[in-house]
Amino acid sequence: MRHLSPRSVSIAAGAVILALGAAACGPKDGSSTSSSADATPHKGGALTVLNANPTDNFDPARLYTSGGGNIPSLVFRTLTTRNREDGAAGSKVVPDLATDTGRPNKDATVWTYTLKDGLKYEDGTAITSADIKYGIERSFAGELSGGAPYLRDWLIGGADYEGPYKDKKGLASIETPDAKTIVFHLNKPEGEFPYLATQTQTTPVPQAKDTGVKYANHPVSSGPYKVVKNENNGERITLERNKYWSNDDERKAYPDTIDVRSGLDSAVINQRLSASAGTDSAAVTTDTNLGPAELAKVSGDKKLAARVGTGHFGYTNYIAFNTKVKPFDNPKVRQAISYAVDRSSVVNAAGGSSLAEPATTFLPGQASFGYSAYDAFPAGESGNAAKAKELLKEAGYAKGLTITLAHNNEKNFETSPEIATAIQEALKKAGITVKLQGLESNAYSDTIYSVKSEPGMFLGGWGADWPSGGPFLAPIFDGRQIVKNGYNFNASQLDDASVNKEVDAINKLTDLNAAATRWGALDKKLGEQALTVPLFHPVYKRLYGSAVKNVVISDWTGVLDVSQVAVK
Repeated sequence: MRHLSPRSVSIAAGAVILALGAAACGPKDGSSTSSSADATPHKGGALTVLNANPTDNFDPARLYTSGGGNIPSLVFRTLTTRNREDGAAGSKVVPDLATDTGRPNKDATVWTYTLKDGLKYEDGTAITSADIKYGIERSFAGELSGGAPYLRDWLIGGADYEGPYKDKKGLASIETPDAKTIVFHLNKPEGEFPYLATQTQTTPVPQAKDTGVKYANHPVSSGPYKVVKNENNGERITLERNKYWSNDDERKAYPDTIDVRSGLDSAVINQRLSASAGTDSAAVTTDTNLGPAELAKVSGDKKLAARVGTGHFGYTNYIAFNTKVKPFDNPKVRQAISYAVDRSSVVNAAGGSSLAEPATTFLPGQASFGYSAYDAFPAGESGNAAKAKELLKEAGYAKGLTITLAHNNEKNFETSPEIATAIQEALKKAGITVKLQGLESNAYSDTIYSVKSEPGMFLGGWGADWPSGGPFLAPIFDGRQIVKNGYNFNASQLDDASVNKEVDAINKLTDLNAAATRWGALDKKLGEQALTVPLFHPVYKRLYGSAVKNVVISDWTGVLDVSQVAVK
């Protein structure tokens, strides 16, 4: 359940554009006169990853990833994984350690997996189903928290299990009848279990090598690379080939070594990738996007522009309404605001059409989510103030209305003052006076995600744990997921029995295409209630070095897949 966009880790653009501009005059060596991203890839060489955020707690139990993550997926293999292809094809779930994506029983409450032949760890010992069971069980230990919550919610007995350090009997709901078979027993039907099996918690961990919280320093590799050095909790991680890695149809693993350097300023990362000098010519980033000002500079240089990867991660930025607070308990007020919003000005505030696409649906535009185009309150690109005034009159506010919009003070181009101001100006045309309430980032999260302090209207964002409508709609609109003592994401506090029932019905489907169609229909039904105002879906733009080849960007992650990159 994600509320932070990959975009939010990166953009510090405006103040640093001069530094980028100096570097953007062009790479210094002759090899960088054009992009080599489409050239034939070969094995060998050293890849450098330049990141802002350290890959801390590099333990498969503690990582919260989508599709197994980017850097983690180089070391940790999982039962299933994301398909490593460009665009929509990359939204599919495919086998990884397992021979298939899972075999369900009739009602999708039991899932069985068989491991491929010949799987080994970096020390040459065999990977067994018992190791996967143990890896999952240790993710329940309090000292190894941080992973996705689904296994705790879905496995029978998961809610009360405290991990193998306290309860050595383990989880009875995970069976390993032989060394290659693992069976999961769930407390309810879950047709999307194959997606969950991509999470790093299904990584095998040999119990004899488990060192608890220190395991992150040198986890035992099941992937194409092993960790040879981990400095300052993920600030710098050095990877070398795992010679026992085999039977993997997804990861290409072209470079011989990978040097992951983190803790860098986002402006410095883009400057180094732009200059592409020395080892930086064989460098990429897995967490730093181009900001609006940086993108404008890069777009003016054809050689640099050819080294920008564009991706779409499933994410929606929106106005959230708390329907327990007046006047947002009145549907006509929410509808009036929906009509009054000027999406063209919001998109401009978010960095322009290259970095943001206007949204009228809560689900992102990718087919895997079940996206079905609709606009419940069609107001064109710039809003319909007349229709908004008409609805306000019907709601009893013929003389206008004064409301407050809470926003984040951080300049993230998602929930920041620029977006709030664009909305304020649009609603003014409809007779709605908007007072802005800016909060610092931590205070903002604590305020908007608590039912006790949640404002009546605020700017929010939601991203996908995997490319499906389930983890996108249920946490926001399923009434059973309202959290009264903790982070609550169901901002409208909707608890509609018919919605909850439909969520359960879709979760039973193991035909993911059929499920996607139903999620799309549910999105439309929810959209008609004006519980949110979808604003835009972000677009991700990232630079890579001049020697980098085989750039693959899937719709699952929306960013360059480091497991496919070559530097030779």
